[in-house]
Amino acid sequence: MKHTVRLVASLCLLFPATLASAQDIRTETVNFAAGASGTTIRDRITGYESVSYKLGAEAGQRLSITLNPSNTQTYFNVYGPGSGPGDQAIANSSMTLVLNRFDGILPGSGDYTVSVYMMRVAARRNEVSDYALDISITGATGATVQSDYADGLQGGPDYWRVNTSGGGLNMRTGPSSEAGAVTKIGNGTNLRNLGCRMAEGRRWCRVATLADPGYEGWVAGDFLIEGSDRASAAPVQPTHHGAGQSGASSDVRVRFAAGTTGSEMTGALAPGESRRYLIGAAANQALYVRVAPQGPGLSYQIFNPDRSFLLGAMDPAQEYRGQLWQSGDHAIEVFNRGGTTVSYNIIIGID
Repeated sequence: MKHTVRLVASLCLLFPATLASAQDIRTETVNFAAGASGTTIRDRITGYESVSYKLGAEAGQRLSITLNPSNTQTYFNVYGPGSGPGDQAIANSSMTLVLNRFDGILPGSGDYTVSVYMMRVAARRNEVSDYALDISITGATGATVQSDYADGLQGGPDYWRVNTSGGGLNMRTGPSSEAGAVTKIGNGTNLRNLGCRMAEGRRWCRVATLADPGYEGWVAGDFLIEGSDRASAAPVQPTHHGAGQSGASSDVRVRFAAGTTGSEMTGALAPGESRRYLIGAAANQALYVRVAPQGPGLSYQIFNPDRSFLLGAMDPAQEYRGQLWQSGDHAIEVFNRGGTTVSYNIIIGID
């Protein structure tokens, strides 16, 4: 039986267990695959480490979380928009009706934080916890909210400015990463704010360009800051490119030499370009990924065969090693959010 925990004032009296220092807290942004309402995250913490998972949702939607840890001293806190570890939590999974399960109707719109940690008795012994964290957001979104701030859906600027690390920002026909591309907008471009909404665990904003030619569509709100009504000189970039050009994407099929279980490849990505490495593997096999860039701006993420996230966007300084839970083609996507072309090596292995 599913127990529903409603977010009432009494829940706000719950305080987080402050177990980790700032340097022990890792922050991850949770985005659902296009069209999906949830994802399963598989991760590990050791000792006083904790992980803060951030995802966007709207008031009236239902947030459901289930934590399945290998170490029974592992729990999570839920924080509302604008709050995080060190602030009051709206739920603590050690105190929910069903241990390590949360199911609640959200009272406000914005970015929520789910913080996974171990209790002190386990943390001080430097114990390890491998876990699966199921997160879903269901229920209809409200009407598009006009003029919203970057951290919520109430009040805010009439104009946005594109704020990337130098690359462009894709404008799409709808609030989804699967929606068709309208154009690519250059960094620094001012846009008219036509309202925002939450979809796929992130904020999407409907915008219009101020300079000719005029374009209107949806962009990811992660890359917007308050702008002005000045028509920007930053160019609107075309949407169709060949490999090696800004905004391009390409696929590479990974094949291992006979008798080996891994492969090392090299590549280069222009600003805004991405490349997916496709590799067939079976459930319960172990995947190893290491990306070594020769400059700043690169990140990588891993998708399951059903297009859900196996791993959200990761800094290449952190390699990935973990068990697979589905059979089929897994995709390791490397992308460049910087302003210059970056060369890199990538090692992919399957055991």
